[in-house]
Amino acid sequence: MLKSERLSALADAIAQHKVVHLRDAAALLGVSEMTVRRDIAASDQFTYLRGYIVSATDVQNGAGYSLEQEKDHFAQAKAEASAIAAKLIDDNDTLFVDCGTTLTTLARLIPADLHVTVVCYSLNVAEILRRKPNVRMMLLGGLYVPASDSFSADETLDILRRMGINKAFISAGGVDETRGVTCWNFHEVAIKQAAMQSAVERHLVIDSSKFGVVKAARFSQIGEFDSIITENGQTLRERAV
Repeated sequence: MLKSERLSALADAIAQHKVVHLRDAAALLGVSEMTVRRDIAASDQFTYLRGYIVSATDVQNGAGYSLEQEKDHFAQAKAEASAIAAKLIDDNDTLFVDCGTTLTTLARLIPADLHVTVVCYSLNVAEILRRKPNVRMMLLGGLYVPASDSFSADETLDILRRMGINKAFISAGGVDETRGVTCWNFHEVAIKQAAMQSAVERHLVIDSSKFGVVKAARFSQIGEFDSIITENGQTLRERAV
Protein backbone atom coordinates (compact mmCIF):
# COMPACT_ATOMS: atom_id res chain seq x y z
CA MET A 1 0.00 0.00 0.00
CA LEU A 2 1.41 3.39 -1.00
CA LYS A 3 1.74 6.20 1.49
CA SER A 4 -1.09 8.16 -0.17
CA GLU A 5 -3.31 5.07 0.05
CA ARG A 6 -2.45 4.61 3.72
CA LEU A 7 -3.35 8.23 4.50
CA SER A 8 -6.61 7.87 2.62
CA ALA A 9 -7.51 4.69 4.53
CA LEU A 10 -6.58 6.35 7.80
CA ALA A 11 -8.74 9.36 6.97
CA ASP A 12 -11.70 7.06 6.31
CA ALA A 13 -11.18 5.28 9.65
CA ILE A 14 -10.98 8.54 11.59
CA ALA A 15 -14.03 9.93 9.80
CA GLN A 16 -15.93 6.88 11.02
CA HIS A 17 -14.54 6.49 14.55
CA LYS A 18 -13.20 10.01 15.33
CA VAL A 19 -10.11 8.49 16.96
CA VAL A 20 -7.91 5.48 16.13
CA HIS A 21 -5.30 3.89 18.38
CA LEU A 22 -1.81 3.63 16.86
CA ARG A 23 -1.73 -0.19 17.06
CA ASP A 24 -5.17 -0.40 15.43
CA ALA A 25 -4.02 1.90 12.62
CA ALA A 26 -0.94 -0.26 12.03
CA ALA A 27 -3.09 -3.40 11.87
CA LEU A 28 -5.57 -1.74 9.52
CA LEU A 29 -2.85 -0.56 7.14
CA GLY A 30 -0.69 -3.67 7.37
CA VAL A 31 2.45 -1.77 8.36
CA SER A 32 4.51 -1.17 11.49
CA GLU A 33 3.60 1.42 14.12
CA MET A 34 6.80 3.27 13.20
CA THR A 35 5.62 3.58 9.59
CA VAL A 36 2.30 5.00 10.78
CA ARG A 37 4.16 7.51 12.94
CA ARG A 38 6.27 8.60 9.97
CA ASP A 39 3.20 8.99 7.77
CA ILE A 40 1.51 11.16 10.40
CA ALA A 41 4.62 13.27 10.96
CA ALA A 42 4.80 14.03 7.23
CA SER A 43 1.10 14.93 6.98
CA ASP A 44 -0.84 17.92 8.25
CA GLN A 45 -4.10 15.93 8.24
CA PHE A 46 -3.55 14.13 11.53
CA THR A 47 -2.14 14.55 15.01
CA TYR A 48 -0.71 11.85 17.29
CA LEU A 49 -1.68 12.24 20.96
CA ARG A 50 -0.75 9.76 23.71
CA GLY A 51 -1.14 6.69 21.53
CA TYR A 52 -4.12 7.90 19.52
CA ILE A 53 -4.46 9.39 16.04
CA VAL A 54 -7.03 12.14 15.48
CA SER A 55 -7.86 14.71 12.87
CA ALA A 56 -5.70 17.81 13.23
CA THR A 57 -8.84 19.89 12.68
CA ASP A 58 -10.59 18.19 15.61
CA VAL A 59 -7.68 18.98 17.90
CA GLN A 60 -7.65 22.61 16.82
CA ASN A 61 -11.35 22.81 17.54
CA GLY A 62 -11.06 20.57 20.58
CA ALA A 63 -10.02 23.43 22.82
CA GLY A 64 -13.78 23.96 22.95
CA TYR A 65 -13.94 22.06 26.25
CA SER A 66 -13.41 24.37 29.17
CA LEU A 67 -14.33 23.58 32.76
CA GLU A 68 -15.51 27.15 33.23
CA GLN A 69 -17.77 26.95 30.18
CA GLU A 70 -19.14 23.54 31.06
CA LYS A 71 -19.97 24.02 34.73
CA ASP A 72 -23.28 25.79 34.13
CA HIS A 73 -24.47 23.60 31.26
CA PHE A 74 -27.39 21.41 32.41
CA ALA A 75 -26.41 22.12 36.03
CA GLN A 76 -29.71 20.88 37.48
CA ALA A 77 -29.56 17.64 35.50
CA LYS A 78 -25.97 17.02 36.62
CA ALA A 79 -26.94 17.63 40.25
CA GLU A 80 -29.86 15.19 40.01
CA ALA A 81 -27.67 12.52 38.40
CA SER A 82 -25.05 12.96 41.12
CA ALA A 83 -27.69 12.68 43.86
CA ILE A 84 -28.74 9.30 42.47
CA ALA A 85 -25.10 8.16 42.26
CA ALA A 86 -24.39 9.25 45.84
CA LYS A 87 -26.99 6.78 47.12
CA LEU A 88 -24.77 3.93 45.91
CA ILE A 89 -21.93 4.86 48.28
CA ASP A 90 -21.52 2.65 51.35
CA ASP A 91 -19.47 3.00 54.50
CA ASN A 92 -15.81 1.94 54.07
CA ASP A 93 -16.00 2.02 50.27
CA THR A 94 -12.97 2.88 48.17
CA LEU A 95 -14.20 5.11 45.35
CA PHE A 96 -12.78 6.54 42.16
CA VAL A 97 -14.28 9.93 41.28
CA ASP A 98 -13.52 11.10 37.76
CA CYS A 99 -12.89 14.69 36.70
CA GLY A 100 -15.47 17.00 35.12
CA THR A 101 -18.27 19.24 36.27
CA THR A 102 -20.84 16.52 36.97
CA LEU A 103 -18.73 14.69 39.52
CA THR A 104 -17.82 17.75 41.55
CA THR A 105 -21.45 17.64 42.63
CA LEU A 106 -21.10 13.96 43.51
CA ALA A 107 -18.10 14.81 45.69
CA ARG A 108 -20.20 17.35 47.58
CA LEU A 109 -22.96 14.79 48.10
CA ILE A 110 -20.84 12.08 49.73
CA PRO A 111 -22.65 11.60 53.07
CA ALA A 112 -20.78 13.23 55.93
CA ASP A 113 -21.27 10.25 58.24
CA LEU A 114 -19.65 7.73 55.89
CA HIS A 115 -15.98 6.78 56.18
CA VAL A 116 -14.70 6.33 52.63
CA THR A 117 -11.47 6.46 50.64
CA VAL A 118 -11.71 8.51 47.45
CA VAL A 119 -9.19 8.41 44.61
CA CYS A 120 -9.30 11.44 42.31
CA TYR A 121 -7.09 13.36 39.88
CA SER A 122 -8.73 16.76 39.63
CA LEU A 123 -8.23 19.79 41.83
CA ASN A 124 -11.87 20.82 41.88
CA VAL A 125 -12.90 17.42 43.27
CA ALA A 126 -9.97 17.38 45.73
CA GLU A 127 -10.87 20.85 47.00
CA ILE A 128 -14.31 19.58 47.99
CA LEU A 129 -13.12 16.29 49.48
CA ARG A 130 -10.43 17.83 51.66
CA ARG A 131 -13.14 19.54 53.70
CA LYS A 132 -14.85 16.26 54.58
CA PRO A 133 -13.38 14.90 57.82
CA ASN A 134 -14.40 11.28 57.21
CA VAL A 135 -12.97 11.12 53.69
CA ARG A 136 -9.50 9.72 53.17
CA MET A 137 -8.43 11.26 49.87
CA MET A 138 -5.76 10.12 47.42
CA LEU A 139 -5.02 12.83 44.85
CA LEU A 140 -3.17 11.45 41.82
CA GLY A 141 -0.62 13.96 40.55
CA GLY A 142 1.45 14.65 37.47
CA LEU A 143 1.33 17.30 34.78
CA TYR A 144 -1.45 19.81 35.43
CA VAL A 145 -4.03 20.24 32.62
CA PRO A 146 -5.90 23.54 33.17
CA ALA A 147 -8.78 22.84 30.76
CA SER A 148 -10.13 20.07 32.99
CA ASP A 149 -8.39 21.11 36.25
CA SER A 150 -6.82 17.66 36.38
CA PHE A 151 -3.47 15.86 36.31
CA SER A 152 -1.81 13.38 33.97
CA ALA A 153 1.13 11.03 34.63
CA ASP A 154 2.12 7.50 33.62
CA GLU A 155 2.83 6.69 37.29
CA THR A 156 -0.85 7.32 38.00
CA LEU A 157 -1.80 4.30 35.92
CA ASP A 158 0.45 1.97 37.92
CA ILE A 159 -1.12 3.18 41.17
CA LEU A 160 -4.65 2.67 39.88
CA ARG A 161 -3.89 -0.82 38.58
CA ARG A 162 -2.63 -1.88 42.03
CA MET A 163 -5.68 -0.59 43.87
CA GLY A 164 -8.89 -2.28 44.84
CA ILE A 165 -11.75 0.10 44.04
CA ASN A 166 -15.28 -0.75 45.08
CA LYS A 167 -17.04 1.75 42.82
CA ALA A 168 -15.75 3.89 39.96
CA PHE A 169 -17.86 6.91 39.04
CA ILE A 170 -16.92 7.92 35.51
CA SER A 171 -17.82 11.07 33.55
CA ALA A 172 -18.05 11.47 29.76
CA GLY A 173 -18.55 14.09 27.08
CA GLY A 174 -20.51 11.81 24.77
CA VAL A 175 -22.31 8.46 24.76
CA ASP A 176 -23.21 6.70 21.53
CA GLU A 177 -24.42 3.12 21.14
CA THR A 178 -22.17 2.53 18.12
CA ARG A 179 -19.15 4.75 18.72
CA GLY A 180 -18.92 4.24 22.46
CA VAL A 181 -18.21 6.51 25.41
CA THR A 182 -15.98 9.49 24.68
CA CYS A 183 -14.43 12.58 26.26
CA TRP A 184 -12.66 15.75 25.10
CA ASN A 185 -9.23 15.24 26.66
CA PHE A 186 -6.88 12.47 25.57
CA HIS A 187 -4.95 12.40 28.83
CA GLU A 188 -8.12 11.19 30.59
CA VAL A 189 -8.48 8.04 28.47
CA ALA A 190 -5.85 5.83 30.13
CA ILE A 191 -6.79 7.05 33.63
CA LYS A 192 -10.48 6.25 33.16
CA GLN A 193 -9.60 2.85 31.70
CA ALA A 194 -7.22 1.95 34.55
CA ALA A 195 -9.78 2.94 37.18
CA MET A 196 -12.48 0.91 35.44
CA GLN A 197 -10.22 -2.13 35.25
CA SER A 198 -9.57 -1.96 38.99
CA ALA A 199 -13.18 -1.37 40.03
CA VAL A 200 -15.72 -3.94 41.18
CA GLU A 201 -18.53 -1.67 39.99
CA ARG A 202 -18.38 0.87 37.16
CA HIS A 203 -20.99 3.61 36.96
CA LEU A 204 -21.25 6.18 34.17
CA VAL A 205 -22.65 9.45 35.56
CA ILE A 206 -23.84 11.93 32.94
CA ASP A 207 -26.72 14.22 32.10
CA SER A 208 -28.98 13.05 29.28
CA SER A 209 -27.69 15.71 26.86
CA LYS A 210 -24.61 13.50 26.37
CA PHE A 211 -26.54 10.76 24.53
CA GLY A 212 -25.92 10.68 20.80
CA VAL A 213 -22.82 12.87 21.18
CA VAL A 214 -19.33 11.79 20.09
CA LYS A 215 -16.17 13.57 21.30
CA ALA A 216 -12.62 13.02 20.07
CA ALA A 217 -11.27 10.54 22.65
CA ARG A 218 -13.02 7.19 23.05
CA PHE A 219 -12.26 5.30 26.26
CA SER A 220 -14.88 2.53 26.46
CA GLN A 221 -18.01 0.95 25.09
CA ILE A 222 -21.35 1.33 26.88
CA GLY A 223 -21.39 -2.37 27.71
CA GLU A 224 -18.37 -1.98 29.99
CA PHE A 225 -20.48 -0.23 32.64
CA ASP A 226 -22.69 -1.79 35.31
CA SER A 227 -25.05 1.16 35.15
CA ILE A 228 -25.67 4.50 33.50
CA ILE A 229 -26.92 7.22 35.83
CA THR A 230 -28.65 10.36 34.56
CA GLU A 231 -31.13 12.85 35.98
CA ASN A 232 -33.81 10.36 34.88
CA GLY A 233 -32.53 7.58 37.13
CA GLN A 234 -30.18 4.59 37.09
CA THR A 235 -30.26 2.10 34.24
CA LEU A 236 -28.65 -1.22 35.17
CA ARG A 237 -26.75 -3.01 32.44
CA GLU A 238 -25.31 -6.49 32.09
CA ARG A 239 -21.63 -5.73 31.81
CA ALA A 240 -19.76 -7.30 28.92
CA VAL A 241 -17.02 -9.69 30.05
